Amino acid sequence: MVSVTPKARNIEITAEGLQEDLARLEIQKQALERELAAVTAHLGSVQRALSALQALMPESIPPAPAARPADVVAEVPATAAPAPVPSADEVEDAAGDGDRAEDDSGPGDADGSKAYGKLTEQILAYFADAGNTDVRARDVASALGRDTDSGSINAVRSTLDRLVGQSRVRRVGRGLYRAAKR
Repeated sequence: MVSVTPKARNIEITAEGLQEDLARLEIQKQALERELAAVTAHLGSVQRALSALQALMPESIPPAPAARPADVVAEVPATAAPAPVPSADEVEDAAGDGDRAEDDSGPGDADGSKAYGKLTEQILAYFADAGNTDVRARDVASALGRDTDSGSINAVRSTLDRLVGQSRVRRVGRGLYRAAKR
């Protein structure tokens, strides 16, 4: 019978835990890389469409330069190849397709209020029902059926942060959110 010292057993337990963490982190890294690639592709298509639309705008309105931090530009993976700039006809054809991300904000309606994407509306409805309770982004994602992976939870978290910036939701602590007082 081989006797194992407590130190050796602790090292084995630690190594097993680290191996599990490594596997989990690899999966998370792959999910984040997919999410970054999708965001990069969407960013490129928005930039191309904006460039094409600005070319069609009257000369009296100067095009606004896109503000992009240098560190964001440096982190874009080299695998994302730039797509060709669409012609004006292609932009007009694509404008009616409704090919919008689910969390994009749209133009305001006749009374000046802003139209929001599906995720934003779901989150606002959740907070309307939640009342005056503190909730975590993970709880909101779970209530909306979006707790399957970290990318979905991060989408909820970033939408919550945007709503905090718009004073539609309040941050009441680290990772805690509450409906804004009206």
